[in-house]
Amino acid sequence: MRSGLRRGAVVVAAILTLVTPATAAQAAALPSYETWIADVTVVADTAESYLATRLPDPRVRAAIVLDIDNTALVDEYSDRLLLPATTPILEVARQAKAAGAAVFFVTNRPEIIEPWTEYNLDEAEYPVDGLYTRPTFDFRPVQSLKTSARTAIEQRGYTIVANIGNNDTDLVGGHAERTFKLPDYNGQLS
Repeated sequence: MRSGLRRGAVVVAAILTLVTPATAAQAAALPSYETWIADVTVVADTAESYLATRLPDPRVRAAIVLDIDNTALVDEYSDRLLLPATTPILEVARQAKAAGAAVFFVTNRPEIIEPWTEYNLDEAEYPVDGLYTRPTFDFRPVQSLKTSARTAIEQRGYTIVANIGNNDTDLVGGHAERTFKLPDYNGQLS
């Protein structure tokens, strides 16, 4: 038994050795936080300009949808347990809410951490009208999961006027008048 454990430990160590350089190389390729936030601000400014012309609209029950990690909350560039708000996106959410739109969050985070996610969004001072997480034992692709969540929001009577995320899976699949893609730097920010 001990030799089996020893072999297992050697295999794990070898895998970690192979994985660590790739992870370090990816991290080195990410731009600085300042560059990322400047890139996010460009997209957020465009979203704010659009919402200023789109809202308020008394003809519809308007909503916006936000992804969470590296969109609403700073994930990759933070080492804090409570992730800080991505300030330009927080401003978009506040603008939408002030103009009468509901603010929904659609994430691939598992539902088991939903209370923690709600707490984090509250501490980051986001207006939250709903949170859609990945149900336990739901193994659908991310795109399908997020499209279904947007469909559910529409079935509640909302018109999604804007959908903001940093990955294609956050945005494709329809069910939003307009999408805004934040930088993901070739998939490095998930």
